[in-house]
Amino acid sequence: MDFDFITGELLLIDKPIDWTSFDAVNKIRRLISRTIGVRLKVGHAGTLDPKATGLLLVCTGGMTKQINRFMELDKEYTGTFFLGATTPSCDSETEPIPCSTTMHPAPEILHATAQKFTGNIQQVPPLFSAKKIEGKRAYTLARKNRDIVLPPVPVTIHTFEITRIEFPEVDFLVNCSKGTYIRSLARDFGEALGTGAYLSSLRRTRIGNYSTDDAISIPQFEALLQTMTK
Repeated sequence: MDFDFITGELLLIDKPIDWTSFDAVNKIRRLISRTIGVRLKVGHAGTLDPKATGLLLVCTGGMTKQINRFMELDKEYTGTFFLGATTPSCDSETEPIPCSTTMHPAPEILHATAQKFTGNIQQVPPLFSAKKIEGKRAYTLARKNRDIVLPPVPVTIHTFEITRIEFPEVDFLVNCSKGTYIRSLARDFGEALGTGAYLSSLRRTRIGNYSTDDAISIPQFEALLQTMTK
């Protein structure tokens, strides 16, 4: 496979768990620079949290001018909510806090509650997010136990389906607009049920028409680069 990284490439990368999106971009930048002997601009179109896996659109060279266009595209996610507990970060990055209730909502209640979050909604971002408050990232203030309030933002959830129920876990599929926090959806879903919930796993499977079916891992990308030097 031939690449023209300077003119610009759009790379479909399957981000591994416990990597930040910036970790992935920095690794790819180093691999490319080592291969072509030129340090060039590399960026991504849409951050994935460290505990999330899946599709990361990585742009090189001239293609970085298209990043904003890619960020506007709708996203698809699959994953798991853990019911009966919450966490400060709304995912598994912080320690769970058990809720007092032990109720297991009936399947029809789970499906009906999911439907309440479809359409155009106002969503409050997680406190552990990159949103800025007076010039500082919200997660920086949250880790210092600062009392912060984030305003709600408009997002659109096109589809929110419950795909597996095996308490305390509930699997889902979500199609949504840019700017949607699935961690916030987990938090709000748990609050609506009265059980509490946090996001225990997340995978981004699609951005626009780009899919993880066509994505490659970072080791696979590195192997492709090695063929260019032979």
